Amino acid sequence: MIDTHTHIYEPEFDQDREAVVERAVEAGVDRFLLPCINEESIPRMKALAGQYPQYCHTMIGLHPQDVHADWQDVLDSMWDKIPNPVAIGEVGLDFYWDDTFRKEQADAFEYQICKSVEMDLPLVIHMRNAEPQLIDAMERHRSDGLRGIFHCFGGSRESARLMMRYEGFVFGIGGVVTFRNSRLAQTLADAVPADRIVLETDAPYLAPEPHRGHRNEPSFLPLVADKLAQIYNLSITEIDDITSSTACRLFSI
Repeated sequence: MIDTHTHIYEPEFDQDREAVVERAVEAGVDRFLLPCINEESIPRMKALAGQYPQYCHTMIGLHPQDVHADWQDVLDSMWDKIPNPVAIGEVGLDFYWDDTFRKEQADAFEYQICKSVEMDLPLVIHMRNAEPQLIDAMERHRSDGLRGIFHCFGGSRESARLMMRYEGFVFGIGGVVTFRNSRLAQTLADAVPADRIVLETDAPYLAPEPHRGHRNEPSFLPLVADKLAQIYNLSITEIDDITSSTACRLFSI
């Protein structure tokens, strides 16, 4: 099973990171894709990937909430610090908490889209309160063969159907699909086939039921797979096979 989006390099795991990895492997999760969020995260990512090269794959990118006026200088400094990244991520637009750097976010996202085309790498896209602007940016590059993940998808059927038009993209599904008050399960059943989904935790965030409200970790990923198995009337093994195949193809791992 592949966790396509996990931040287990973050300080929240400093006290028990090795145990977290061991629990994940015991639970059947043996690949961890590590999204980059800013320059400060790079040494921690590289250290984890160096410790577990058989399990970990690293990305490069600047998270929209870390975009400021100096974004270009920051990216120029970051770019060569991750050798052989498997994706450009985590990138995108986020106007939920603060849109002070709205233009800078748009410019940084455009730049990183172009990098993904230039390097022939998938994009891992973070989007919050910015769907129209993000879709506009993607439309400008629709003929460029973009591919990637809509990370932490939790939108409506209408949003799902809109995003399904981008044939190179899949939907990152995590703990939210297990929440009792979530409508995501119905959205997926109505609008997204199983072969357009990959599994993710976004650990330490968004732990699935029954761990909601606590620190998330990759060993909880089978709970997401179990919920998806119910939605699609498949076995957990089938969900694992389908989503892992999609992830391996997308990230060339």
